[in-house]
Amino acid sequence: MTIDAKQLYFILDNTPSEQNIMLVGKHGIGKSRILEEYFSARGQKVVTLFLGQMSDPGDLIGLPEKNSKTGRTDFMLPYWFPVDDKPVVLFLDELNRARPEVLQTVMDLTLNRKLAGKSLPKGSRIISAVNNGNEYQLTDLDPALVSRFNIYEFSPTVEDWLEWAKNSEIDNRIISFISENPDFLDEADIQNESDNFERHPDRRSWERTSEIIKKVHNLTNSHRILIGGIIGNRISSLFFEYISQLQFPTAKEVLKGDFENVLQKLETLESINLVELNESIVKYLDYLGKTIGETKVEGENSLSDELNQIFSNLNKYFDFLENENSKELVTHFISLFDSKKYQDAQCLIFERQTDFFYRMFNQLKEF
Repeated sequence: MTIDAKQLYFILDNTPSEQNIMLVGKHGIGKSRILEEYFSARGQKVVTLFLGQMSDPGDLIGLPEKNSKTGRTDFMLPYWFPVDDKPVVLFLDELNRARPEVLQTVMDLTLNRKLAGKSLPKGSRIISAVNNGNEYQLTDLDPALVSRFNIYEFSPTVEDWLEWAKNSEIDNRIISFISENPDFLDEADIQNESDNFERHPDRRSWERTSEIIKKVHNLTNSHRILIGGIIGNRISSLFFEYISQLQFPTAKEVLKGDFENVLQKLETLESINLVELNESIVKYLDYLGKTIGETKVEGENSLSDELNQIFSNLNKYFDFLENENSKELVTHFISLFDSKKYQDAQCLIFERQTDFFYRMFNQLKEF
């Protein structure tokens, strides 16, 4: 059964805590991140254990010690074991990379919710993740262990990731690139032994790329080489070719062009670029106001259609700024009209687009 992120949320909502869940999928698709965000939002602690990194059962159940009262051997509680009696979500990552002796310990944990005789708090959950594919070095799982899980093949969609990326402030250039090239989110190339060190993009690597470039306005060839080590040289070159074609819209394009097409460019811009664009738009309106002031009366009719288009797009641009949920950008745009430097722009709006004039200053009052 293949599921996406929304279907996973439904499964997590409706699966009793005593039933175990296994997610099957490739690395880097966001399994641990989604689980962490889902349960943290509900006030539940997620404990992630990378079973593939454990060398023996003691890494999971704790070290043995002699009980001075009974003379018998007890096990010291491992660092992650809850001692406050609050339920936890135990995420067993890399289950099918674990050593066989570690998997034997997991058997009791998944069946009885016990570890070396100590019970997990009531309501605790156990969720595991396994990789599948010939490119991985994996351990065969005992059918008896597998039978203790509800199993789902997890394959989140590109739309799932794009929605998350927008909410997580992933660089807009990456979001735009993946929107137009969805195959490059998780490149499907199967690596063979000859190219194990050739990087291929996945969701995790795009997130790392965003961390590097999100505060860099002008990316250089050195950045392309740097990013090539994260998403691969081929995709890095394609990404840089793409963003080199993304020209910042001019004020004239915003006010006179097809706004739906311009909007796609606006959504790729960072705040610093929008500040520059705000100033360009007001400068253009100031120039227009000055030009109209010098125009003879008989030329007025020829300007009507053009002004209607400009004012329509101006309202749409202001809608865009408000939808960005940036108080600073909206305030900056409004403040430019209140500057003595652009009095012709202010007169143009006040005389010919009074509704927009009052809309701006009513918005400023709300802030």
